[in-house]
Amino acid sequence: MHWVYYFGRVIIHIMVFPFAGWRVRGRENVPERGPFIVVCNHLHIADPPIVAASLKLKAVFMAKEELWSNGWSHFWVKNFGAFPVKKGSVDREAIRQAKYWLNRGVSVIIFPEGGRSKSARLQTAFSGAALIAMHTGTPILPVSISGSDKFLNPAWCFFHRPRVTVTFGLPFNPPNTDGKPTKEQRTQLTNDIMRRIAALLPSEYRGIYDKEKTARN
Repeated sequence: MHWVYYFGRVIIHIMVFPFAGWRVRGRENVPERGPFIVVCNHLHIADPPIVAASLKLKAVFMAKEELWSNGWSHFWVKNFGAFPVKKGSVDREAIRQAKYWLNRGVSVIIFPEGGRSKSARLQTAFSGAALIAMHTGTPILPVSISGSDKFLNPAWCFFHRPRVTVTFGLPFNPPNTDGKPTKEQRTQLTNDIMRRIAALLPSEYRGIYDKEKTARN
């Protein structure tokens, strides 16, 4: 791992402290050894480093390819431990990169929604995380983040310090598909992943994956 990875994890703690109260829950759910496919909802550009810094295991994350178009952001996201993914398509190079890190015992953080939620509520997810999990047989670790959507106004955050909470759920294994999952299996696992993330979130963040609202309707 590049020095930026280790430096960045410390800097994230220092940078977040003046603007938010950072709490991590469920650390006891995370085994001491990975790797895992870490799946999380997405509210703010700060989410990837915050989630990575909350996880004691070594981890890299998928990031939208647009971040590689700028030299400054390219340097930081790449060396913090990220690789690009094309949104809305089966990106074979991103899948290859994920397998590369997983084979070396490094967890991969994926945001299944494919981008930040403007409403802060869960959106329809893409099936990339499910596809990689079933191809590799890697356990999935559901994670939620809440409160980072308040980072839109730095001055307000400085005086109010909203609580940002990262919650780790219990890891679970993908179904055995012999590395050849069907579209239906990918969809089922994607929905399972998102429901597990929703269960870790306050109700106002759950969006379309809120079981209670679905049951009432």
